[in-house]
Amino acid sequence: MKRMLYFGSLAAAIVVLAVVLWMDKYYMPLSFLMIGLAMLPFYIRFERKTMKAEEILLIAMLGAIAAVSRVPFAPLPSVQPTSFVIMMSALVFGPEVGFLVGSIAAVVSNIFLGQGPWTPWQMFCWGMIGFTAGLLRNTRFMKSLWGKNIFGFSWGFLFGWIMNLWFLIGMYDHLSWKVFASAYVASFYFDLAHALSNVFFISIFSAIWLKILLRVKSKYGLLDSELA
Repeated sequence: MKRMLYFGSLAAAIVVLAVVLWMDKYYMPLSFLMIGLAMLPFYIRFERKTMKAEEILLIAMLGAIAAVSRVPFAPLPSVQPTSFVIMMSALVFGPEVGFLVGSIAAVVSNIFLGQGPWTPWQMFCWGMIGFTAGLLRNTRFMKSLWGKNIFGFSWGFLFGWIMNLWFLIGMYDHLSWKVFASAYVASFYFDLAHALSNVFFISIFSAIWLKILLRVKSKYGLLDSELA
């Protein structure tokens, strides 16, 4: 895992350097390449794992649930249970499953809501929600309801802050501190809505979701050994 993280960090650093050097010509493709390289180690590690068909099906099903749960809430910007489902999956099955569920959710939900240059960024953001939740799952912080709520609330804003970057990269020719600040001020309502919806779903549904997923894990012996 340490080598994976090192590879991902190194690849991202190389691409960021390339963006700085050649921003005037290659800024958008390189931004996609940066996100792709950051996610690549997770998919490589997953491909090298020996898994049962039932385990692959479970990951796909959780990704589909996370994706479909976003669609009915589309009229309410940034209010959705997708982040919640990803968090619960990661808390039970670990960081790599959380990352995969998050990235799957972004691609599948955008089949209904629209694909675009934001899709790989959403894959990364939701994937990192799952990955970080999985890393912290055995800590006292994440075992408490208030810890889960703080985590979900914080990622509501972090998600939006990271997503703002793809928009700002596209406006590189006009980028200034004023434009940068305006983008983050304009996104505040949406980030707050995401954060508060995370808290709502965690507070109301986390206990039953964890109970169900833990039962599935123990009863059928699925994903007992951590992927990470």
